[in-house]
Amino acid sequence: MSKIKVFVVDDSAVVRQVMTEVLSSDSSIEVIGSATDPIFAMQRMKENWPDVITLDIEMPRMDGITFLKMIMGERPTPVVICSTLTEKGAETTLQALASGAVSIVTKPKSSLRDFLKDSAAELIGEVKAAAASRPRLHLQSQKVSAFQEPVIKQSQPSALSHTTQRVVAIGASTGGTQALEEILRALPRVSPGIVIVQHMPERITTAFAKRLNGLCEIEVREAANGDRVVAGTALIAPGGKHMTLKRSGAQYHVDVMDGPLVNRHKPSVDVLFRSVAKYAGSNALGIILTGMGDDGSAGLLEMLEAGAHTVGQDEESSIVYGMPKEAFKRGAVQKQLPLSLMAAEIQRQHWL
Repeated sequence: MSKIKVFVVDDSAVVRQVMTEVLSSDSSIEVIGSATDPIFAMQRMKENWPDVITLDIEMPRMDGITFLKMIMGERPTPVVICSTLTEKGAETTLQALASGAVSIVTKPKSSLRDFLKDSAAELIGEVKAAAASRPRLHLQSQKVSAFQEPVIKQSQPSALSHTTQRVVAIGASTGGTQALEEILRALPRVSPGIVIVQHMPERITTAFAKRLNGLCEIEVREAANGDRVVAGTALIAPGGKHMTLKRSGAQYHVDVMDGPLVNRHKPSVDVLFRSVAKYAGSNALGIILTGMGDDGSAGLLEMLEAGAHTVGQDEESSIVYGMPKEAFKRGAVQKQLPLSLMAAEIQRQHWL
Protein backbone atom coordinates (compact mmCIF):
# COMPACT_ATOMS: atom_id res chain seq x y z
CA MET A 1 0.00 0.00 0.00
CA SER A 2 1.37 3.41 -0.94
CA LYS A 3 2.06 5.90 1.83
CA ILE A 4 -0.04 8.98 2.53
CA LYS A 5 1.89 11.94 1.14
CA VAL A 6 1.70 14.96 3.46
CA PHE A 7 2.90 18.52 2.95
CA VAL A 8 3.31 20.80 6.00
CA VAL A 9 2.73 24.56 5.64
CA ASP A 10 3.63 26.64 8.71
CA ASP A 11 5.83 29.71 9.22
CA SER A 12 7.30 28.27 12.44
CA ALA A 13 10.48 26.23 11.94
CA VAL A 14 9.75 24.43 15.22
CA VAL A 15 6.28 23.39 14.09
CA ARG A 16 7.53 22.21 10.71
CA GLN A 17 10.28 20.16 12.32
CA VAL A 18 8.13 18.56 15.03
CA MET A 19 5.16 17.93 12.70
CA THR A 20 7.51 16.20 10.27
CA GLU A 21 8.98 14.06 13.07
CA VAL A 22 5.57 13.16 14.49
CA LEU A 23 3.91 12.28 11.18
CA SER A 24 6.96 10.43 9.85
CA SER A 25 6.92 8.19 12.93
CA ASP A 26 3.92 6.41 11.39
CA SER A 27 4.97 3.93 8.70
CA SER A 28 1.92 4.73 6.55
CA ILE A 29 2.74 8.48 6.27
CA GLU A 30 5.45 10.23 4.27
CA VAL A 31 6.07 13.95 4.70
CA ILE A 32 7.12 14.96 1.20
CA GLY A 33 7.96 18.56 2.06
CA SER A 34 7.27 21.71 4.05
CA ALA A 35 7.13 25.45 3.43
CA THR A 36 7.05 28.67 5.40
CA ASP A 37 4.06 30.14 3.55
CA PRO A 38 1.50 29.26 0.84
CA ILE A 39 3.50 30.88 -1.97
CA PHE A 40 6.51 28.63 -1.39
CA ALA A 41 4.19 25.70 -0.75
CA MET A 42 2.48 26.07 -4.11
CA GLN A 43 5.80 26.15 -5.94
CA ARG A 44 6.93 22.97 -4.17
CA MET A 45 3.64 21.06 -4.43
CA LYS A 46 3.36 21.53 -8.20
CA GLU A 47 6.23 19.06 -8.55
CA ASN A 48 4.72 16.43 -6.25
CA TRP A 49 1.12 16.96 -5.18
CA PRO A 50 0.31 15.70 -1.65
CA ASP A 51 -2.60 13.59 -0.48
CA VAL A 52 -3.05 15.79 2.61
CA ILE A 53 -1.96 19.32 3.49
CA THR A 54 -1.49 20.49 7.08
CA LEU A 55 -1.97 24.23 7.14
CA ASP A 56 -1.42 27.07 9.59
CA ILE A 57 -3.57 30.20 9.28
CA GLU A 58 -1.26 33.04 10.32
CA MET A 59 1.57 33.20 7.80
CA PRO A 60 3.49 35.79 5.80
CA ARG A 61 2.48 36.83 2.26
CA MET A 62 -0.83 34.93 2.27
CA ASP A 63 -3.01 33.71 5.13
CA GLY A 64 -4.16 30.14 5.37
CA ILE A 65 -7.87 30.85 4.80
CA THR A 66 -7.17 32.55 1.47
CA PHE A 67 -4.90 29.67 0.44
CA LEU A 68 -7.49 27.10 1.52
CA LYS A 69 -10.12 28.77 -0.66
CA MET A 70 -7.74 28.74 -3.62
CA ILE A 71 -7.01 25.04 -3.20
CA MET A 72 -10.68 24.11 -2.86
CA GLY A 73 -11.59 26.24 -5.86
CA GLU A 74 -8.96 24.70 -8.13
CA ARG A 75 -7.72 21.31 -6.94
CA PRO A 76 -9.65 20.08 -3.88
CA THR A 77 -7.26 18.38 -1.48
CA PRO A 78 -7.83 17.23 2.11
CA VAL A 79 -6.59 19.97 4.43
CA VAL A 80 -6.04 19.71 8.19
CA ILE A 81 -5.86 23.15 9.79
CA CYS A 82 -3.40 23.39 12.68
CA SER A 83 -3.53 26.84 14.24
CA THR A 84 -3.75 28.78 17.51
CA LEU A 85 -6.75 30.68 16.09
CA THR A 86 -9.12 27.75 15.86
CA GLU A 87 -10.64 27.48 19.31
CA LYS A 88 -13.99 25.68 19.43
CA GLY A 89 -16.72 27.92 18.05
CA ALA A 90 -14.30 30.69 17.03
CA GLU A 91 -15.15 32.66 13.90
CA THR A 92 -11.93 31.56 12.22
CA THR A 93 -12.75 27.90 12.90
CA LEU A 94 -16.14 28.24 11.26
CA GLN A 95 -14.57 30.12 8.37
CA ALA A 96 -12.00 27.36 7.83
CA LEU A 97 -14.59 24.59 7.90
CA ALA A 98 -16.89 26.52 5.56
CA SER A 99 -13.96 26.99 3.16
CA GLY A 100 -13.36 23.24 2.92
CA ALA A 101 -11.03 22.18 5.74
CA VAL A 102 -11.52 18.52 6.65
CA SER A 103 -10.58 18.91 10.31
CA ILE A 104 -9.16 21.34 12.86
CA VAL A 105 -6.36 20.91 15.39
CA THR A 106 -5.99 23.81 17.81
CA LYS A 107 -2.42 24.60 18.79
CA PRO A 108 -1.80 26.18 22.21
CA LYS A 109 -0.11 29.57 22.44
CA SER A 110 2.68 28.13 24.59
CA SER A 111 4.54 24.82 25.06
CA LEU A 112 3.99 24.16 21.37
CA ARG A 113 6.71 21.53 20.93
CA ASP A 114 5.42 19.49 23.89
CA PHE A 115 1.84 19.75 22.64
CA LEU A 116 2.70 18.45 19.19
CA LYS A 117 4.59 15.50 20.63
CA ASP A 118 1.93 14.72 23.23
CA SER A 119 -0.77 14.92 20.54
CA ALA A 120 1.05 12.66 18.09
CA ALA A 121 -1.75 10.09 18.00
CA GLU A 122 -4.36 12.78 17.38
CA LEU A 123 -2.35 14.41 14.58
CA ILE A 124 -1.66 11.10 12.88
CA GLY A 125 -5.32 10.10 13.20
CA GLU A 126 -6.53 13.39 11.70
CA VAL A 127 -4.17 13.04 8.73
CA LYS A 128 -5.29 9.46 8.08
CA ALA A 129 -8.95 10.44 8.30
CA ALA A 130 -8.33 13.39 5.98
CA ALA A 131 -6.61 11.14 3.44
CA ALA A 132 -9.71 8.97 3.32
CA SER A 133 -12.01 11.94 2.71
CA ARG A 134 -13.24 13.24 -0.63
CA PRO A 135 -13.22 17.06 -0.58
CA ARG A 136 -15.47 18.62 -3.20
CA LEU A 137 -14.88 21.58 -5.47
CA HIS A 138 -15.99 24.77 -3.73
CA LEU A 139 -17.57 26.87 -6.44
CA GLN A 140 -17.77 29.82 -4.05
CA SER A 141 -14.09 29.57 -3.16
CA GLN A 142 -11.43 32.02 -4.18
CA LYS A 143 -11.68 32.75 -7.90
CA VAL A 144 -7.98 33.57 -8.17
CA SER A 145 -6.16 30.61 -9.63
CA ALA A 146 -3.69 28.98 -7.29
CA PHE A 147 -1.77 27.80 -10.34
CA GLN A 148 -1.14 31.14 -11.97
CA GLU A 149 1.68 33.57 -11.28
CA PRO A 150 1.63 35.62 -9.25
CA VAL A 151 -0.55 33.97 -6.59
CA ILE A 152 -0.14 36.80 -4.07
CA LYS A 153 -3.30 38.86 -3.73
CA GLN A 154 -2.71 41.67 -1.28
CA SER A 155 -5.96 43.51 -1.97
CA GLN A 156 -8.00 41.25 0.32
CA PRO A 157 -7.47 42.50 3.88
CA SER A 158 -10.79 41.03 4.97
CA ALA A 159 -9.76 37.45 4.12
CA LEU A 160 -8.61 36.88 7.70
CA SER A 161 -10.88 38.72 10.09
CA HIS A 162 -9.15 37.66 13.30
CA THR A 163 -5.49 37.08 14.11
CA THR A 164 -3.46 36.61 17.26
CA GLN A 165 -1.47 39.69 16.28
CA ARG A 166 -2.99 42.86 17.72
CA VAL A 167 -2.14 46.34 16.47
CA VAL A 168 -2.37 49.47 18.59
CA ALA A 169 -2.56 52.74 16.63
CA ILE A 170 -1.94 55.97 18.56
CA GLY A 171 -2.34 59.54 17.36
CA ALA A 172 -1.18 62.63 19.25
CA SER A 173 -0.21 66.27 18.81
CA THR A 174 0.35 69.03 21.37
CA GLY A 175 1.29 67.45 24.69
CA GLY A 176 1.69 64.09 23.02
CA THR A 177 5.38 63.67 23.68
CA GLN A 178 4.79 63.60 27.44
CA ALA A 179 1.69 61.44 27.05
CA LEU A 180 3.45 58.90 24.87
CA GLU A 181 6.36 58.68 27.30
CA GLU A 182 4.01 57.92 30.19
CA ILE A 183 2.16 55.24 28.23
CA LEU A 184 5.14 53.50 26.66
CA ARG A 185 7.20 53.48 29.85
CA ALA A 186 4.36 51.68 31.62
CA LEU A 187 4.20 48.84 29.08
CA PRO A 188 5.91 45.50 29.73
CA ARG A 189 8.04 43.82 27.10
CA VAL A 190 5.17 41.52 26.20
CA SER A 191 2.92 44.08 24.54
CA PRO A 192 1.18 44.29 21.18
CA GLY A 193 2.81 45.99 18.21
CA ILE A 194 2.24 49.76 18.23
CA VAL A 195 2.19 52.32 15.41
CA ILE A 196 2.29 56.01 16.35
CA VAL A 197 1.78 59.34 14.65
CA GLN A 198 2.96 62.28 16.74
CA HIS A 199 2.80 65.65 14.99
CA MET A 200 6.47 66.57 14.93
CA PRO A 201 8.93 68.20 12.47
CA GLU A 202 11.45 66.30 10.38
CA ARG A 203 14.56 64.95 12.12
CA ILE A 204 13.04 65.44 15.58
CA THR A 205 11.27 62.08 15.55
CA THR A 206 14.56 60.19 15.29
CA ALA A 207 15.88 61.68 18.52
CA PHE A 208 12.47 61.33 20.18
CA ALA A 209 12.30 57.63 19.35
CA LYS A 210 15.86 57.01 20.54
CA ARG A 211 15.13 58.74 23.84
CA LEU A 212 12.01 56.66 24.44
CA ASN A 213 13.85 53.49 23.49
CA GLY A 214 16.31 54.14 26.31
CA LEU A 215 13.50 54.61 28.80
CA CYS A 216 11.12 51.78 27.88
CA GLU A 217 11.06 48.01 28.19
CA ILE A 218 9.60 47.74 24.69
CA GLU A 219 11.65 48.69 21.66
CA VAL A 220 10.83 52.15 20.29
CA ARG A 221 12.19 53.38 16.98
CA GLU A 222 11.47 55.69 14.08
CA ALA A 223 9.68 53.72 11.40
CA ALA A 224 11.33 52.84 8.11
CA ASN A 225 9.45 51.72 5.02
CA GLY A 226 8.61 48.03 5.22
CA ASP A 227 9.20 47.63 8.98
CA ARG A 228 7.24 44.73 10.51
CA VAL A 229 4.74 45.56 13.24
CA VAL A 230 5.59 43.02 15.92
CA ALA A 231 4.89 42.50 19.60
CA GLY A 232 7.13 44.45 21.94
CA THR A 233 7.87 47.20 19.41
CA ALA A 234 6.54 50.72 18.83
CA LEU A 235 7.10 52.42 15.46
CA ILE A 236 6.90 56.22 15.30
CA ALA A 237 6.15 57.87 11.95
CA PRO A 238 9.07 60.03 10.75
CA GLY A 239 8.46 63.77 10.75
CA GLY A 240 7.55 64.98 7.26
CA LYS A 241 6.32 61.55 6.10
CA HIS A 242 2.99 59.77 6.20
CA MET A 243 2.82 56.26 7.63
CA THR A 244 0.25 53.61 6.78
CA LEU A 245 -0.36 50.08 7.98
CA LYS A 246 -0.45 47.25 5.44
CA ARG A 247 -0.92 43.51 5.73
CA SER A 248 0.83 40.68 3.96
CA GLY A 249 -0.86 37.40 4.73
CA ALA A 250 -1.38 37.55 8.48
CA GLN A 251 1.58 39.83 9.16
CA TYR A 252 1.54 43.61 9.42
CA HIS A 253 4.09 46.14 8.22
CA VAL A 254 4.23 49.88 7.61
CA ASP A 255 4.68 51.94 4.48
CA VAL A 256 6.42 55.28 4.95
CA MET A 257 5.85 57.74 2.13
CA ASP A 258 5.76 61.35 1.05
CA GLY A 259 2.55 63.10 0.05
CA PRO A 260 0.46 66.22 0.55
CA LEU A 261 -0.52 67.53 3.96
CA VAL A 262 -3.66 65.94 5.39
CA ASN A 263 -5.54 68.03 7.95
CA ARG A 264 -2.56 70.41 7.78
CA HIS A 265 -0.19 67.68 8.95
CA LYS A 266 2.41 65.26 7.65
CA PRO A 267 2.45 62.73 9.23
CA SER A 268 -1.31 62.70 9.65
CA VAL A 269 -3.17 60.67 12.24
CA ASP A 270 -6.10 60.24 9.86
CA VAL A 271 -3.86 58.65 7.22
CA LEU A 272 -2.60 56.08 9.73
CA PHE A 273 -5.99 55.37 11.32
CA ARG A 274 -7.72 54.85 7.95
CA SER A 275 -5.12 52.31 6.90
CA VAL A 276 -5.47 50.51 10.25
CA ALA A 277 -9.24 50.37 9.74
CA LYS A 278 -8.75 48.79 6.31
CA TYR A 279 -6.03 46.27 7.07
CA ALA A 280 -6.44 45.42 10.77
CA GLY A 281 -10.12 46.03 11.50
CA SER A 282 -11.22 44.25 14.65
CA ASN A 283 -7.61 43.26 15.40
CA ALA A 284 -6.82 46.88 16.28
CA LEU A 285 -7.07 49.30 19.17
CA GLY A 286 -7.17 53.01 18.28
CA ILE A 287 -6.12 55.65 20.81
CA ILE A 288 -6.37 59.38 20.26
CA LEU A 289 -4.42 61.57 22.67
CA THR A 290 -4.01 65.21 23.55
CA GLY A 291 -3.63 67.67 20.67
CA MET A 292 -5.04 70.67 18.82
CA GLY A 293 -7.41 70.37 15.87
CA ASP A 294 -9.35 67.39 14.58
CA ASP A 295 -6.74 65.21 12.89
CA GLY A 296 -7.55 61.58 13.60
CA SER A 297 -11.25 61.94 14.36
CA ALA A 298 -12.45 60.76 10.95
CA GLY A 299 -9.94 57.92 10.83
CA LEU A 300 -10.82 56.75 14.33
CA LEU A 301 -14.48 56.59 13.32
CA GLU A 302 -13.51 54.40 10.37
CA MET A 303 -11.60 52.14 12.76
CA LEU A 304 -14.64 51.84 15.01
CA GLU A 305 -16.88 51.04 12.05
CA ALA A 306 -14.38 48.36 10.98
CA GLY A 307 -14.72 46.65 14.37
CA ALA A 308 -11.74 48.13 16.23
CA HIS A 309 -11.84 49.21 19.86
CA THR A 310 -11.38 52.96 20.25
CA VAL A 311 -10.30 55.09 23.20
CA GLY A 312 -9.91 58.83 23.69
CA GLN A 313 -7.90 60.62 26.35
CA ASP A 314 -10.18 62.39 28.82
CA GLU A 315 -10.30 66.16 29.19
CA GLU A 316 -8.79 66.31 32.66
CA SER A 317 -5.56 64.54 31.72
CA SER A 318 -5.20 66.19 28.28
CA ILE A 319 -2.86 69.15 27.85
CA VAL A 320 -5.06 70.21 24.92
CA TYR A 321 -8.48 68.57 24.76
CA GLY A 322 -8.90 69.15 21.02
CA MET A 323 -8.33 65.99 19.02
CA PRO A 324 -9.94 63.68 21.62
CA LYS A 325 -12.88 66.06 21.92
CA GLU A 326 -13.52 66.15 18.15
CA ALA A 327 -13.30 62.37 17.93
CA PHE A 328 -15.73 62.03 20.84
CA LYS A 329 -18.16 64.47 19.21
CA ARG A 330 -18.11 62.39 16.01
CA GLY A 331 -19.02 59.26 17.96
CA ALA A 332 -15.64 57.67 17.20
CA VAL A 333 -14.64 57.11 20.85
CA GLN A 334 -16.07 54.09 22.66
CA LYS A 335 -14.72 55.25 26.01
CA GLN A 336 -12.63 58.04 27.47
CA LEU A 337 -9.80 57.25 29.84
CA PRO A 338 -7.26 59.22 31.84
CA LEU A 339 -3.68 58.96 30.63
CA SER A 340 -2.77 56.84 33.66
CA LEU A 341 -5.03 53.99 32.48
CA MET A 342 -3.98 53.87 28.83
CA ALA A 343 -1.18 51.31 29.29
CA ALA A 344 -3.53 48.99 31.18
CA GLU A 345 -6.08 49.30 28.38
CA ILE A 346 -3.45 48.34 25.81
CA GLN A 347 -2.56 45.27 27.83
CA ARG A 348 -6.22 44.37 28.31
CA GLN A 349 -6.81 44.45 24.57
CA HIS A 350 -3.67 42.41 24.01
CA TRP A 351 -5.08 39.44 25.86
CA LEU A 352 -8.64 39.56 24.49
